[in-house]
Amino acid sequence: MMRSVKGKNVLVTGAAMGMGRLFVERAIAEQAAAVVLWDVNEAALGETVNELSGGDTTIISDVVDVRDLARIREAAARVRDEVGPVHVLINNAGVVRGNSYFWESDVERDARFTLEVNTLAPMYVAHEFLPDMIATNEECRVVNMASAAGLTSNPRMAAYAASKWAVIGWSDSVRLELEQAGHKTVKVTTVCPYYIKTGMFDGAKAAPLLPLLDPKDVVRDTWKAMLYGDPMVVLPITVKLSEMMKGFVPTSIRDFIGGRVLGIYHTMDDFTGRPAEVREQKQQKP
Repeated sequence: MMRSVKGKNVLVTGAAMGMGRLFVERAIAEQAAAVVLWDVNEAALGETVNELSGGDTTIISDVVDVRDLARIREAAARVRDEVGPVHVLINNAGVVRGNSYFWESDVERDARFTLEVNTLAPMYVAHEFLPDMIATNEECRVVNMASAAGLTSNPRMAAYAASKWAVIGWSDSVRLELEQAGHKTVKVTTVCPYYIKTGMFDGAKAAPLLPLLDPKDVVRDTWKAMLYGDPMVVLPITVKLSEMMKGFVPTSIRDFIGGRVLGIYHTMDDFTGRPAEVREQKQQKP
């Protein structure tokens, strides 16, 4: 178990605002040796760094489009040169597109973009830093922010759900690979929250037993699980009911409950998210 990140190097993607910034603040509060902030939004990143600098923790920031593997490698080399190995990696960057049926969406702007940011990017970043984590033989952590949408199908967010299903499968498989290979000091935590009350999910609805989540609560629970090295965080716990139902409830009945009784299948009907021009710049996930 890792008691805190004191003296550790922490890297957060999508770090300029929202949950990313909350993760950064948590690391600084625990006296991390260095915190590295990556974000595609240069203006927001600069503002965040200015507001959080001044303490004992070294803060490094870099404008990184996490879809760009070459840029990731370049920025990672700078991290290694300036602070050494990353001990805690939080793959927080992400995007959400919704409120249209798949065949009505722009497959390039929506599906491809969503999969690049939500699915491929955390793979790119983790692949860059995992070898050094393993080599340190110290307690290290990888946190991959997925979503409850990766566990349960939902209309009007097909590409988003697909991107999160893929992240869950990849993330938990890497956890098993590390265990199988004997690298027991490196733990992977996959986080699957319901909609979080950030600008990313403006317009999304709560449902019975599925309240909109406070980002501070999600960060708190994720942080605790990360330190313990827990394999998965599902929030709220009622999301697990859907998973349990898959084992013994016919699909038609589950669809009736989800669509007609609980209204889950209509939670994205009024989704707006951030304005399109802002969403293009800010890669940050639930």
